[in-house]
Amino acid sequence: MIGKNIRTIRSVGSKALFLALLYVGCVHTCLAQNKYINNHKSIADSLSKVYGIPSAVILGVAVIESGNGTSRNSKLLHNHFGIVGSNTLKQTHGIKSRYKQYNNSMASFIHFCKLISDKYYYAKLKGSADASKWIDAISRSGYSTQPQTWKARILKTISRYNL
Repeated sequence: MIGKNIRTIRSVGSKALFLALLYVGCVHTCLAQNKYINNHKSIADSLSKVYGIPSAVILGVAVIESGNGTSRNSKLLHNHFGIVGSNTLKQTHGIKSRYKQYNNSMASFIHFCKLISDKYYYAKLKGSADASKWIDAISRSGYSTQPQTWKARILKTISRYNL
């Protein structure tokens, strides 16, 4: 009987520890996303006015594609959108990468908006504030290799952070 009680206590303790770690991880992720959003919101807002793409779309894609600014691409390449292109990582860090390098974050955000503005759906959506229509169009255009998962993650981020 004592052995069974000890196993039960261990099981409950393990579950509590797991839930506590999960909670801490979620809090850390939420704080990182809030910080990233606060640091880049003004860029997205200004580009939204210039290109007619909702800032929620710009920020939502950037949050997911850059891992809240923690991804190697965003740190080393200033690439916040997973855009493919040339870089100097092989020469500077000995790392082979297929992602485009930018001089700064602003250049990455501008290039994303220019890429979107060249798409067939842009003229129809320009000026629309409906982020779900934008994300749907972007996902259908081949932006992501997993369009349904990508779309769901972006929309969840936009909703969660009221972008």
